Amino acid sequence: MSSVKSKANESNGVSASATPLEQKPKLRPCCACPETKKLRDECIIERGEENCGDLIEKHKQCMRDLGFKI
Repeated sequence: MSSVKSKANESNGVSASATPLEQKPKLRPCCACPETKKLRDECIIERGEENCGDLIEKHKQCMRDLGFKI
């Protein structure tokens, strides 16, 4: 019987540990912030990375707002 109770406790632990996973971003980084990503990428291609700092920062902020650690 103790093994049955221990398995029940393990299943409770799994459901409790699932809660922090729900706090992670649901999007993958490649799919997040498509608007700022497109503008940033176009700028980098046309003018070079050193001339696109403002767009790069806007994209980073968008990613942070969605919960990504940038």
